[in-house]
Amino acid sequence: MDVWQFLADNKKRCLALTWEHIWIVSLALFIAILIGVPIGIVITRNKKVAQSVINTANVLITIPSIALFGILLPILSLIGHGLGKVPAITALVLYSQLPIIRNTYTAIQNVPSELVEAGRGLGMSRWRRLKEVEIPLAIPVIIAGLRTAAVMNIGIAAIAAYIGAGGLGVFIQEGISRVHQEMIVAGAILVSLLAILVDGTMALLERLITPKGVKIGRKQNQ
Repeated sequence: MDVWQFLADNKKRCLALTWEHIWIVSLALFIAILIGVPIGIVITRNKKVAQSVINTANVLITIPSIALFGILLPILSLIGHGLGKVPAITALVLYSQLPIIRNTYTAIQNVPSELVEAGRGLGMSRWRRLKEVEIPLAIPVIIAGLRTAAVMNIGIAAIAAYIGAGGLGVFIQEGISRVHQEMIVAGAILVSLLAILVDGTMALLERLITPKGVKIGRKQNQ
């Protein structure tokens, strides 16, 4: 049996595991956005705090996924979720913080000061300047951070199959335990295709929501 025959014979399971993988990554990314974007905005007011927060996120992302799952196991076991989707989603949220916080912080910091001053001159409050000037201009860079986090988490989520989280990593896990080469390769192909699809979709989204003025500015700088 070759890889393509395996995929054809297991279409329903491939589809089910793909949707499960997407659900895990999407939920983790959604939670990570709710945490990371506000943090990235708040730390723009203090460079020392920003450096400390970004350094902490840097440390988190260097922890191997298996090690992080092991760290979370006794902690989440206290609430009965040491294994399964909860530790997987928790780990993905933690891993997502660096690209989201760093890109949000950098994007807000790089908004042209003359535009911020213009808003201040018009009597805009700090919140209104943030809402109507800074965030709209920063969105493309913020989306780029989300794109990085999403693609990275698709790969990490495959490893989470070893703690019972499900998803496409199940094919890889079962293939290794059974010494089933076609199953391992099929799982790897599906994870890669999903990552490519998500990356392309978010790249398109980034282009669509980039303000026209920013696009013109980029072309002039090239």
